[in-house]
Amino acid sequence: MYYGSIEAGGTKFVCAVADDNLNILERVSFPTTSPEETMKQVFSFFDQYDLSAIGIGSFGPIDVDPKSATYGYITNTPKLLWRNFDFLGTVKKRYNVPVAWTTDVNAAAYGEYYQGAGKGKESCLYLTIGTGVGGGFVRNGELFQGKTHPEMGHIMVKMHPNDEQNGICPSHGSCLEGLASGYAIEQRYDRSAKTIDEDHSIWEFEAYYLAQALWNYTLILTPEVIVLGGGVMKQDHLIDKVRKELEAICNDYIPLPNLEEYVVLPGLGDDQATIGCFLLAKEALKDQ
Repeated sequence: MYYGSIEAGGTKFVCAVADDNLNILERVSFPTTSPEETMKQVFSFFDQYDLSAIGIGSFGPIDVDPKSATYGYITNTPKLLWRNFDFLGTVKKRYNVPVAWTTDVNAAAYGEYYQGAGKGKESCLYLTIGTGVGGGFVRNGELFQGKTHPEMGHIMVKMHPNDEQNGICPSHGSCLEGLASGYAIEQRYDRSAKTIDEDHSIWEFEAYYLAQALWNYTLILTPEVIVLGGGVMKQDHLIDKVRKELEAICNDYIPLPNLEEYVVLPGLGDDQATIGCFLLAKEALKDQ
């Protein structure tokens, strides 16, 4: 039995196939170009296998409401070629198998909950800080979403008193993504995160913004563990700065867990969304 995983990012697609034990048998990646060109490569890869189910974790916004006329579509994305693209329908037309459909960060949260840093926990919040910022939340084995999926990257945060650069989100300006994403760092400081020294003031600002977000999520969702992934979090020093800022914001208002166990890095490296898609594909097959 083979399961397919499509991690559809705004920059690149990662497609993979696993066996029934979720051992990855083959994986490919290619740039996200137009839907026509990109899906041609997706199909070329998966056509080699007799798939039993597929899991899709897509960049968004996407429509996750099964009652909606545009369920399965990528909707109001800034990637104009993909706006109003029927992603789920296109895959289902090609493969007559169950297909799970969610966001890329939801898939990552699902993977971390079941096989990563959230394994054995009742709830797990996953936040990716990469080109953009997004989050997914799993409680008691279920993804959290309503009429739409969470958009955790677009909450508003207070500007650091010493930060004189404006946020770059085209919709909200100085929201979390507009201040703390990898793209925001590049645009605001004309340098990529991986080239910035540990003692640069940007990391004080970054920790300040991320800690505000985690404080809000903590108050509203009360997760058992928070997992921080994405390229920006690959700065070894950053997670400790975030923990310290979170502790300062809390100011003993509520008892926080041990922060080294509460705010953690991914347990699955960069594989969380792929693993999550496989798990969701298995669930889709079970539920058919």
